[in-house]
Amino acid sequence: MKFLHLADLHFGKMLHGVSLLENGDQRDWVEKLLGLVSAQHPDAVAIAGDVYDRGMPSGAAMQLLSHMVTGIAEAGIPVLIAAGNHDSGQRLACFQSLLARQNVYIAGMPQRTLTHVTLRDTFGPVTFWLLPYTFPAAVAQLLDDETIRDYDIAVRRLLAEQAVDFSQRNVIIAHQNVTKSGAEGPRGGSESVIGGIGQVDYTAFDGFDYAALGHIHAAYAVGREAVRYAGSPLCYHFDELRQPRKGPVMVTLGAKGTPPGIETLTIPPLHPLRELRGTCDEVMAAAQAAGQGEYVRLVLTDRALTPEISAYFVALFHARGSVLMERVSEYARFTGHGDSPQWRELAATSVEKLFADFYLERAGSAPDAGDLALMRRAAELLRHSDAGADGKYVDPALADTMIDELTRGEDTPCVR
Repeated sequence: MKFLHLADLHFGKMLHGVSLLENGDQRDWVEKLLGLVSAQHPDAVAIAGDVYDRGMPSGAAMQLLSHMVTGIAEAGIPVLIAAGNHDSGQRLACFQSLLARQNVYIAGMPQRTLTHVTLRDTFGPVTFWLLPYTFPAAVAQLLDDETIRDYDIAVRRLLAEQAVDFSQRNVIIAHQNVTKSGAEGPRGGSESVIGGIGQVDYTAFDGFDYAALGHIHAAYAVGREAVRYAGSPLCYHFDELRQPRKGPVMVTLGAKGTPPGIETLTIPPLHPLRELRGTCDEVMAAAQAAGQGEYVRLVLTDRALTPEISAYFVALFHARGSVLMERVSEYARFTGHGDSPQWRELAATSVEKLFADFYLERAGSAPDAGDLALMRRAAELLRHSDAGADGKYVDPALADTMIDELTRGEDTPCVR
């Protein structure tokens, strides 16, 4: 039996202000996935959570999931989905009974008896167990045991309630932070902060022939080859460029006791991510040789990102159909070398001028009169504050004073 293992689709994801749904990236990926499913015709498609990027997905995100699931189901292939922490489990599974008649199985919330589906091949039955993202408090309530306060214990106790026949083949689809002996694995870069939160040791899935995991956006095995994260389908962070391949995992189960076959099937992105790092001359040369239709991160190491340099690269990539998503300078003048000529020049520049240059660099246009007026008032407050001569000390009350001054008008937006 062979099945596709997907996870962390995050339909509706934004990357540096660009909607990967509206810009066609996620739609393109779904169409390529459906083509792959048609060519490979797996026996099932397992999706290990976070199909949406938020609990209240947009209509377009819901339509894309519907299009994907319908295309797979119409090919006669069962779809099995366990909700992730980004999903609203109740909303995701609201039509689960009706969808199950179409071989689409969704587990939205943990239940005392987990949703499970048994398929068959020439070697006998394979049972898929669907474990949505699980909090200890939810399991404590299900099992009426207030002593359950740990994620690892919660998952083990819930699995112990299931009538799993380990003499036959079993697959668990789970969305959790699975680790080996508490050691964090490589993250994808685009996850919400995890950092030891909700750890479940991989041994909790001992006895399962394969554990299809979601939650971490990097693709790797945890503890043993058959306990595995599929990773996100697309790069959702520039840090994920260090991952050589992105795509669904094709799992092939043979007879009980034999190791599964595991293969990553690459799906090329519509807009590849690219990072250009180096001196200005090096980056300019690399930019001239870059491809088209890319999402780009620019890192300069030898100078500041002036409005002129920024505008040059914005225009260059725009002409190539690319998007310059992020611009960063790692130039040493920003690391506190106060004796350098560059630092003295920066220190002598007015707050208003720095703000205007920064605004132009980021927005591509000059700030309007209202923005400039607010910044002039902020600069005035700063200059008349108790800031030290070296600029390293500022009266702690200054921030509140500035906020009160700058937001006195009823129509002035304020982000605290």
